[in-house]
Amino acid sequence: MLSLSTLAAAGLLLLGLAPQVSADPIFVGYYPTWKAKEMKTVDLKKYTHVNIAFAAPLESGAIVLDKSFDMASAVKQIHDAGAKALLSIGGWSGSQNISYVVSNPSSGSRMMNDLFGLIEKHSLDGVDIDWEHPGRQGAPQNRYDAAHDTPNFLEYLGTLRAQIDAKFKKNRKLVTLAVATQPFYVDGSPAKDVSKFAKLVDYAHLMLYDMNGPWGSTTGPNAPLDPGHCANNKESFSAAIDAWICAGWPPGQLTAGFAFYGRAMAATLDMSQKSSCQYQDKTKEAIKGDVDDTVTPYSGMWQWKHLRGQGILTTTNTTDRAWKRYWDTTTTTPWLFNNSPNNLTYISYDDTFSILLKVLHASSRGLAGAMVWSADMDYRNELIDAQRQRQQRCHGGGGGYVTNDGPKPSSSAPAGGSSPGAVTTDGGESGGGGGSSSACTNGVLYTCDKPGVEPGYTVCLYGRPANMQCSAGTVCIAGGSSLSYGYGKGS
Repeated sequence: MLSLSTLAAAGLLLLGLAPQVSADPIFVGYYPTWKAKEMKTVDLKKYTHVNIAFAAPLESGAIVLDKSFDMASAVKQIHDAGAKALLSIGGWSGSQNISYVVSNPSSGSRMMNDLFGLIEKHSLDGVDIDWEHPGRQGAPQNRYDAAHDTPNFLEYLGTLRAQIDAKFKKNRKLVTLAVATQPFYVDGSPAKDVSKFAKLVDYAHLMLYDMNGPWGSTTGPNAPLDPGHCANNKESFSAAIDAWICAGWPPGQLTAGFAFYGRAMAATLDMSQKSSCQYQDKTKEAIKGDVDDTVTPYSGMWQWKHLRGQGILTTTNTTDRAWKRYWDTTTTTPWLFNNSPNNLTYISYDDTFSILLKVLHASSRGLAGAMVWSADMDYRNELIDAQRQRQQRCHGGGGGYVTNDGPKPSSSAPAGGSSPGAVTTDGGESGGGGGSSSACTNGVLYTCDKPGVEPGYTVCLYGRPANMQCSAGTVCIAGGSSLSYGYGKGS
């Protein structure tokens, strides 16, 4: 068994074996260049790394930046907050030439030299490559090579790592990636082994969201912790983490990505009549999201700050009277529905409670921390604080602990219930949590379900018991003020 001491600090603490993996949790926030004004008011002290997004490479490899963006001012703001500043390359709409660039020596060399120049000019701490779909098209305008993108990317990263280390010997620079829910594709399937990539970069940030949306045939959660019992799409937060770890990526070099936004869709029927299932028929209509969703076709996006600021959510878990809030106990996510006349609007999103449960799961799998798209979308630090308020640690997927210093919520969240389905109340009252329907006291209930036999444990979150478990193959062991997780007798 692993013997682990109790820690009381808040956050997410994990171990890893990457070249420069920190023993402390990392919190990565994306800084959209087109939202520079909004970013000026963001408390960047909440983050350890801030990725300035995005710069895009031309076919020649030349790096193109938004001419109106004040890079020097942004880097100063980030450094003044004590965070590392990285430049993010690509993104959904800026990756159209990356497949060509990494396959062409001349273009690849030009992109690398431009990156080094920008790092020197602006005292950047590294580069984040946001090529989300090697081996697949991704955005409609993207070039791709199904057979060669992934091996070409590996070769390019090898050259980048060697040259950036040689050039910046005295002040080592970070190389990170933003990646999709499945490992990089080769010939139409996810690669089975990506361990060589992990040896060349510091972290990969998993984009664990956009799993359902207006593009699909049904409604569904933007970021389910687990697939719903009625899901036709089996993508999930937990499955994506497993996919990357199973493909050889060390968990200590992964961060769990969170969307600080949700998505609205138009249902064809009153979803409140079948609230146990979030996956229901929807129209093909692209409906308008929040006040920033001004360009047609609409995205249906609702940033957390606008869900709160526009009054749909009057607190983190209470709604305006026009809406009902539901808690899906199978996907561990909240959702909203408006069934007023001529309005069948569904909104999937994450709140402080669902984020907290995802953080607990990510830490139990040994991840290095959390990533956010994007930092400007928060409301009074509610979501980033939910990520940081809890500390748990697991070693190599085998052991860990949970401290007996439960969260201190400002408002309660009712029970979720033990059977698949949803919990709901009318607008103006609180929604749902998860676990048993009995009330409990934060910081008191921390019990192993079957001590020394199974990995499951029960904790008190938001005044209600929540069922959690550490990695497969471990057991829960009670001891003093903490719960330990080890390999059991004879291991």
